[in-house]
Amino acid sequence: MDPVKAARRGEQAIPNPGGQMGKPVVFPFMESMLPKVVKRRVHALKRLQEQCAHIEAKFYEEVHELERKYATLYQPLFDKRREIVTGAVEPTDEECEWPTDEDEEEELADEVKEKATIEDAKKEEAKPEEDPKGIPDFWLTIFKSVDMLSDMVQEHDEPILKHLRDIQVKFSEPGQPMSFTLEFHFEPNGYFNNAVLTKVYKMKSEPDASDPFSFEGPEIIDCEGCQIDWHKGKDVTVKTIKKKQKHKGRGTVRTVTKQVPNDSFFNFFNPVKASPDGEMDEDSEFNLATDFEIGHFFRERIVPRAVLYFTGEALEDESFEEEEMEEGDEEEQDEEGDEDDEEGDTDPKA
Repeated sequence: MDPVKAARRGEQAIPNPGGQMGKPVVFPFMESMLPKVVKRRVHALKRLQEQCAHIEAKFYEEVHELERKYATLYQPLFDKRREIVTGAVEPTDEECEWPTDEDEEEELADEVKEKATIEDAKKEEAKPEEDPKGIPDFWLTIFKSVDMLSDMVQEHDEPILKHLRDIQVKFSEPGQPMSFTLEFHFEPNGYFNNAVLTKVYKMKSEPDASDPFSFEGPEIIDCEGCQIDWHKGKDVTVKTIKKKQKHKGRGTVRTVTKQVPNDSFFNFFNPVKASPDGEMDEDSEFNLATDFEIGHFFRERIVPRAVLYFTGEALEDESFEEEEMEEGDEEEQDEEGDEDDEEGDTDPKA
């Protein structure tokens, strides 16, 4: 599967074990072997299949409208989440009620008490704020916990991301081209003037005229960032380097400074643009596929389930799934190894 197309649809690119040889060779060959009268009917089925693809495209358009409708129902809950995170409101005792696993608490009681004593001693030494506002570093903690995002976040990004108040997903309005927008809301800070940084992902839900059978649902076709109004000297997406230059004739040396790109999460808002003709070098194609995958991840996982990524529960679920797959692979490998051992035990002289 094309990694860019997979990322456009929010899927993982899964390699085809059989390679790409099967489709172009086997199926046309099968069709060519059919009697002419049967081949004619197969062509009629293909026309029907193409019509199915167009109906499926309309289905996904309606799904998008349904997502937009339910987004308005989720939003009041997400607004309340933002208010609690930022400390704008204090939840009531009733709102804070949550069932706990008593057996687990009893089992870990002694260990927790010991750790709590040590932590209390450290806190007393550090003299932290007794009543922190909201949930400090909520979004930064999520960014640093999720592998896909932590790879993007540099040390110089962290003080800026401490000012991130909320992330919202906005869907395109009825009658507008299909898209979704990620909105990153920041409190006033000493790094840039923007209150909101945006990233728009443009989508389409229609079969490709040249390859209608490849349609598998809506796909991202392009993305668009925004201009960040950095305060002077605070732009973390560039760094200043000094280079010494020697004059060939006089032999004098001078020092020049210039700005070069710098790794930063905020490069996310200056994305690689999709090529209109589809021709891109390998690095650009990889970066574009990664960008699309991250956009989907924010939309479908991070924003809807933020608290579970903050606590690590969502990460544990994902790790458990990966471990199960790995164990299965190991079992298969062990079985293969056993077969090899059996073959190896055979005396070649027998």
